[in-house]
Amino acid sequence: MRGQIEETRSESADSVADLAGKADVKGRALARAADLRDKAGAMTVQLRSSAAQAGYAVQDRATRTGHTVHDGAARAGHAVENSVPGPVRTVVQAGLRHPRPVLVAGAAVGAAVATGMLRRRHHGHH
Repeated sequence: MRGQIEETRSESADSVADLAGKADVKGRALARAADLRDKAGAMTVQLRSSAAQAGYAVQDRATRTGHTVHDGAARAGHAVENSVPGPVRTVVQAGLRHPRPVLVAGAAVGAAVATGMLRRRHHGHH
């Protein structure tokens, strides 16, 4: 009989503790907030890592593309070098020595052409 009483007390204590835990809304909310904070921190780390990897991939592609353009321009420049007038040759040689401004200017011209085409298409001039 005493064993049964002790067992009943133990079960009652467990039940009361369970009910108290369920009734502790603030404690449960704090625990949930901590869990969400941990998950958000882990996701932030993962996103930063993914962004860094994507950045390295884009940078590598841009570098390879820049080298390809530079090499192609150098070959074209050398092929044309002897067949163009002096002032044009000077500009080509300057572009070969300093390809970045030439690439930037080319990108600007390309953007201007694309903008013009989009405007014409938008205004109904096919």
